[in-house]
Amino acid sequence: MTGGPNLLTSKPRDLQTSGPRTRYFPPMPLLDLLRRRRSVKRFTERPVTRAEIETLLEAAVLTPNHRLTEPWRFYVLGPEAREAYGLAVGIRKARKIEDPDASRAMRDRVAAEHRALPSMIAIAIVKSDNPEIAEEDYAAAMMSVQNIALAAVELGLGTAIRTGAVMGDEAARAAAGVAENERIVAIVNVGEPAEVPTGPKKRAAGELTKWVE
Repeated sequence: MTGGPNLLTSKPRDLQTSGPRTRYFPPMPLLDLLRRRRSVKRFTERPVTRAEIETLLEAAVLTPNHRLTEPWRFYVLGPEAREAYGLAVGIRKARKIEDPDASRAMRDRVAAEHRALPSMIAIAIVKSDNPEIAEEDYAAAMMSVQNIALAAVELGLGTAIRTGAVMGDEAARAAAGVAENERIVAIVNVGEPAEVPTGPKKRAAGELTKWVE
């Protein structure tokens, strides 16, 4: 059995069959891509194709991984699963609202917003009883999330990376379909950007670096 295509040597997957592709940035050197990646909050209604998702996941598994544990597991959520996950998020938000009508409206709105997303990927890792391996696996999985975000830009897509306590919520876990021995470490919303937000001003690396002799 042969493995999937190597993104470093194979030609880009032809996605023209799904209709005209759009880009919010043209192809660019990696450093430019890193500088221009954005967290996208609003997407167009254009569906994300299965081929595009598979390309993102092929990029995800190219991540460095000590011991080659390959801890990552990917769950691509369809409309029903997205809505169920959104309902778990909405319920948690609704608990902070005292007015019953406003609380229900918040719950339902968040669930509907998740259902309307073009695509949503849950990234989970297999749990380890070894604290050192668990930490290494978490780090590797979050690097795979970065790979997804960067590969998305190359495909003309945008992403929003979501984390938080809801990932451990039993209803959210059930919606994503993760196994008992796995934990969700990130949710990545994917779609064609409806708008490209301005990036936040970040401190220069030199301000945060100490050269140790």
